[in-house]
Amino acid sequence: MHRVSATAVVGLQWGDEGKGKIVDLLAAEHDVIVRYNGGANAGHTVVFDGERYALHLLPSGILSPSKTCVIGNGVVVDPVQLLSEIESITERGIAIEPDRLLISDRAHVVMPYHKEHDAALETALAGAADQGDENLSIGTTRRGIGPTYADKVHRSLAIRMGDLPDEQVLRRRLDIVCAIRSRELEALGVDVPALDPAALAAEYHALGVRLAPHITDTVYALHDAVNAGQRLLFEGANACLLDIDHGTFPYVTSSNCSTLGIPPGTGLPGSVITDTVGIVKAYGTRVGEGPFPTEDLGETGERIRERGHEYGTTTGRPRRCGWLDLVAVRYSAMVCGCSSLAVMLLDVLSGFETLKLCVGYRLPDGTTTDRFLPDARKLAAVEPIWETVPGWSQEIDDLTSLDDLPPAAQAYLDRIASFVGCPIEIASVGPDRMQTIRVTQAARA
Repeated sequence: MHRVSATAVVGLQWGDEGKGKIVDLLAAEHDVIVRYNGGANAGHTVVFDGERYALHLLPSGILSPSKTCVIGNGVVVDPVQLLSEIESITERGIAIEPDRLLISDRAHVVMPYHKEHDAALETALAGAADQGDENLSIGTTRRGIGPTYADKVHRSLAIRMGDLPDEQVLRRRLDIVCAIRSRELEALGVDVPALDPAALAAEYHALGVRLAPHITDTVYALHDAVNAGQRLLFEGANACLLDIDHGTFPYVTSSNCSTLGIPPGTGLPGSVITDTVGIVKAYGTRVGEGPFPTEDLGETGERIRERGHEYGTTTGRPRRCGWLDLVAVRYSAMVCGCSSLAVMLLDVLSGFETLKLCVGYRLPDGTTTDRFLPDARKLAAVEPIWETVPGWSQEIDDLTSLDDLPPAAQAYLDRIASFVGCPIEIASVGPDRMQTIRVTQAARA
């Protein structure tokens, strides 16, 4: 295998860090952009030529017409959502030919019963909490992601993208699956008619036929690209603190969304990755349930939310907001093997007289630690140890150089790099491509 330039872009918090913008920005330096995990529960917002694009399954590199985009085997695909995105993009003048979008035939399919199961389970768990039991509701997007990954692990009940174009195979599988799923949904209290395997097979076969020109063995396609010396860019969805193994379990997503998910999600060995860019917001946000030690429920959190337009790309839900947790970011950078950082939405912090950074945790027994606790129960019990630093009053969204930033903003970046132990190479001061500072003299630990 040839040694090539392969870059991974990964979120270091609880998602929504601005990965889409950085993937879009770095796409110009790469040939193939690869999505390796998650599903339509992930949303990337990219502003290109003044227009806003909300992408959920399509890799952000799709906005660069000369690039090949790959949806790898580790992604769970909602064909309805994917076709809707393809149509939306093509209607805005961006062509998506079969050889420009490749979809793994091994990627698993999100079916309607997965969404119904997801919603019913969340409702049941929330109802148990209302009765005084522990709240085990995850706060999912109810897009069927978890149940689809569960079927993948169950194996026999799973539908893969390669199954859709073959109606006979699909129908035989759904005859069995629908009978089982109907009983499960009934047990969860879902008041819907029994699933109709014939109707589902016809509907999803038709979707498969429309997507068939894109469905292929992406493992070989990616290895061919590597052997041809093409440059790869891996686009993470969700973020490291939502990783099924290394995040704040159980309030996580259902896939490995750290860089550790790249090999199983693409079929490429981890050795192809030469650089990993960790994406971190200049403050903290979280959507859904789960511990968030630096959350601010008062005026500061609301101010950050409004200045940062912190509402979910996928659901529109208001995000929980607070100060930056450096302990969490350092942990994620360690797990993902980051070689550099991109600090996003720095402009949102303009106007604050002082800023706070979490540099440690105080535990219930009175001791302290500077190590992250990737266990929801333990993390929920900590108190942040704060470091207060000066803020800046100047708006910075029109600045293009690190030297033009207010001294306090430069010092803020320096402190992030120093604590995390990783250089900052990009600072974003707005949503557009042009509102990006490439830090040539990167802050160093």
